[in-house]
Amino acid sequence: MSSSTPNSGEFGRPGHSARAGRLHLYLGYAAGVGKTYRMLEDAQELKRKGVDIAVGYFEPHGRKDTMAKTAGLELIPTKASSHGGSTFREMDTDAILDRRPAICVVDELAHTNVPGSQRSKRWEDVQVLLDAGIDVMTNMNIQHLESLNDHVFRITGIRVRETVPDWFIKSASEVVMVDATTGALMNRLKRGVIYAPEKAERALLNFFKESTLAALRELALRQTALELESREEIEAPDVQGSPSEDSSPSAEQHRDRILVYVTTRPSTAMLIRRGRRMADYLEADCFAVSVSPRRGSSGPARETDAVETHLNFARNLHIETRVLEGDDPAELILDFARRNQITQILLDRPTYRPWTHLFSADPILHIVRNAKDIRVIVVADRRKRH
Repeated sequence: MSSSTPNSGEFGRPGHSARAGRLHLYLGYAAGVGKTYRMLEDAQELKRKGVDIAVGYFEPHGRKDTMAKTAGLELIPTKASSHGGSTFREMDTDAILDRRPAICVVDELAHTNVPGSQRSKRWEDVQVLLDAGIDVMTNMNIQHLESLNDHVFRITGIRVRETVPDWFIKSASEVVMVDATTGALMNRLKRGVIYAPEKAERALLNFFKESTLAALRELALRQTALELESREEIEAPDVQGSPSEDSSPSAEQHRDRILVYVTTRPSTAMLIRRGRRMADYLEADCFAVSVSPRRGSSGPARETDAVETHLNFARNLHIETRVLEGDDPAELILDFARRNQITQILLDRPTYRPWTHLFSADPILHIVRNAKDIRVIVVADRRKRH
């Protein structure tokens, strides 16, 4: 299953340096569904057609069938990086830039580079290649999509630490869903195709439960369908040649605008991801807004750092950020919301003992009581219970 947008020229065509490279993503729902295998199959086909293609990084995981698919492909040597007394092999981005293939194959997009590397994430290295005009074929699983981090945690009980921003995935020219039934995947695991026997046994007790895999597969299929639907809407021609309804002033007035209230609480990160997800689904504008005291003091350094961390996280997800100054956070948030035609406000649910909420001056409760013309959504940070 794939979704793609038309682009000028052919994938991997000569003269690519005059434009930004195109990203082609192979998306799956778990290790072993065949993302790397399918990607290398397509790479082999392009090589047979005479396209200048090279592999910038490949992680074999001991899978013989997948390793065989690299036969005849040019493998750009990786570089050694040391950390904690151990040596690791990382993709050599500079070597790829020197080689300048028309297409570069990069395995495991969500990988975190060894501390001390020029860039902390592999997707950032891929962005460098794209900026240089090199097309990139790469892969990842759905659980590494940043905005789904909380959803995946509720499904699996595992907090995924390696994530890729949604905006980066949305920049892809093509997203190919590589699918396998949960039964087929479980069979591959038990036969030792995915992991060695000991690791396979641990996986069956944890991540590779059939119910978990089924939920992740549904999530991946839904995400791919959403991508396809959004791309088809963008590509749909206007038959009459006149402005569409969506671009009319009245449609613009009814466009959803979401405000995420940023505080020091750790669960604010969950709230920001929820806001990004909602904004993508509704095609809405999204703002992350915090409040800082006006009287010369920005509060304790730890609290200031916590808020700035959340704001930087929002910026990384391409959410507009604002810092309001004043002594009444609730009124400032409500005033900003009304002046900017905000239609929905996302708040973190406060924790209270029984009855104390009736006398609380908490800004969240004040916003809930007074935002009568705006939809307010109070989101609980639901943790997986065992």
